Amino acid sequence: MSVSVLLADDQHLVRAGFRSLLRRDRNIAVVGEVSTGDEAVRTARQVRPDVILMDIRMPGLDGIEATRRIVADPELRGTRVVILTTFETDEYVFAALAAGASGFLTKEVDPEGLRHAVRVVAAGEALLSPSVTRRVVTQFAHRPPAAPPGADGARLAALTAREREVVRLVATGLSNEDIARELVISPLTAKTHITRAIAKLGVRDRVQLVILAYEDGLVARGTPDDAVPEQG
Repeated sequence: MSVSVLLADDQHLVRAGFRSLLRRDRNIAVVGEVSTGDEAVRTARQVRPDVILMDIRMPGLDGIEATRRIVADPELRGTRVVILTTFETDEYVFAALAAGASGFLTKEVDPEGLRHAVRVVAAGEALLSPSVTRRVVTQFAHRPPAAPPGADGARLAALTAREREVVRLVATGLSNEDIARELVISPLTAKTHITRAIAKLGVRDRVQLVILAYEDGLVARGTPDDAVPEQG
């Protein structure tokens, strides 16, 4: 199954490098290249790629707002956005995830890591790089809540007790394998619970599941700083 990718970055050399690396995988096809956020939104609607590799800082509409518009477009429900960042401390990474991005990568990612990221996100998983996620989750966990914990907890009422427990463990940084060991179930069963929770809560992927868990008070803000959600 071929994965279609749209490259959005204002630096031609970056796009050329990524294009060259991605084309080494016969199952990945670069279907477009753009240099601004406006072009990213417009081209995404035209070619409907499976994955968009989106730079944050671009002329005009930035990558965060472009991501928000793409995620909100019902015609692009099957499109996933991966944010590209130059620095691990990029202050806009969390805003991009909150806007609906399915993950992020540093531009120093190695060739196989880049291709793996595209395949993972196209398959519907979240891509969370441990080298950056630690700071993002810590930053979010210590922000004052927009509403009292549990104020919007009705969203979680749709989950079974087991699904709530699995979502809580996801948000505290455990992988599917870790969750399986913690609950004495198989990794496949853990993944099934996560998939069902995502469907019931109407979120796009694992990233949004983690954010919702914090927002609804399922996980207390101020969780230990070493909580790092993993993909899977």
